[in-house]
Amino acid sequence: MAVPPSGTPALSGADLAQIDARLAATDLLLERNYPGDDGTRQPVHTVYVPADRFTPGFAAGWGAQALAAADAHGGLERLGMLLGQDTDLAAAVAPRVAAKLGSEPIEDLRLDFEDGYGDRGDEAEDADATAAAAAVAAAVANGSAPPFIGIRFKCFEAPTRARGLRTLDLFVSGLAAAGELPDGLVLTLPKVSTVAQVQAMDYAVSRLEEIHSLPAGRLRFEVQVETPQLILGPDGTSPVAQLPHAVPGRISALHYGTYDYSASLQISAEYQSMEHPVADYAKEVMQLAVAGTGIRLSDGSTNVMPVGDGVQDAWRLHGRLVRRSLERGYYQGWDLHPAQLPSRFAATYAFYRQGLPAAAARLRNYVERTEGAVMDEPATARALAAFVLRGVQCGAVGADEVLALAGVGLPQLAALAHPRLAHSTSK
Repeated sequence: MAVPPSGTPALSGADLAQIDARLAATDLLLERNYPGDDGTRQPVHTVYVPADRFTPGFAAGWGAQALAAADAHGGLERLGMLLGQDTDLAAAVAPRVAAKLGSEPIEDLRLDFEDGYGDRGDEAEDADATAAAAAVAAAVANGSAPPFIGIRFKCFEAPTRARGLRTLDLFVSGLAAAGELPDGLVLTLPKVSTVAQVQAMDYAVSRLEEIHSLPAGRLRFEVQVETPQLILGPDGTSPVAQLPHAVPGRISALHYGTYDYSASLQISAEYQSMEHPVADYAKEVMQLAVAGTGIRLSDGSTNVMPVGDGVQDAWRLHGRLVRRSLERGYYQGWDLHPAQLPSRFAATYAFYRQGLPAAAARLRNYVERTEGAVMDEPATARALAAFVLRGVQCGAVGADEVLALAGVGLPQLAALAHPRLAHSTSK
């Protein structure tokens, strides 16, 4: 075989076609199963409330209670210092938290028909599921609903499966009858143990889409990781890692269930926590399982409420746990009481504001090709931009601050954070 002259490629078109053919399945897998984050906003928390307690004024009521709780203990600036913020940071965070509690105190709300609701009989739950759909539709119509809202229904284990499906059906059908489904509609499937349960959920929502003439894929859902069987299956594999590929594009998030999971591993009640080693292991497996798939992650909750004589200790604990989750790449968690909202937003806003100057400087150096103490690669630039973008989306920092510090506006920031998405939309 003749050797091509120097400067001429040796591999022929046929060689390249052969390689393309060998990698066709890989290309399809990456395109279908690993699309990356879609660039939309992720809420910083999910609030759970028994389904029959929701009214269109619910979110505003929680915001007022949250502000009152903070005011009763010295105000939001004092809360910030209680959480370890210095004077300047607490002064910067407090007015932003106050504005948040006044305008959007709940980012994501789940009307609970599972543990927070219990077994009240079919007649009562039918009525409450129908009423919940009407209340959500009314709240969305008058602008009082949180940006993300939906229900958690009973799990697909045999004793509760029919009841869970009936509540799901009544709620979705009620919303469909009222008009367009809410843009931020979220459905939560709890206590998942097997891939088959998620496939059954995929079938259920697919049928609801067909029945109500909804676009295919419109009804996405969250999976709650609350059982050890989902982390390690009977064959030694990890079922949670199979979920994104069993129902591609259907799962929106994995939520860690602190107390069910810990109890399943016989951790005594005193030591059940979001930061127990068994929790960290499960969440690390979840993080690996969804990397690159576009599925979001949420940490769980603490059951130590800031009420009574222990308010300050509970706020310190909650603030520390929120910060811990954020540092580990879990940008969402659960809140169960109005008085947890001040510590949620104070800790979250401090996280983004503390990290903003360094992240913005590195982004500016990257965009302007300026040599600095740290030479960032494109992957790190994406992470920096995504961090800053999350801070803007939740209200911790302003777009004007980002422009001043990083020299980029929101469109460029979003393109830096999600270049694949920006490339596809520009075609």
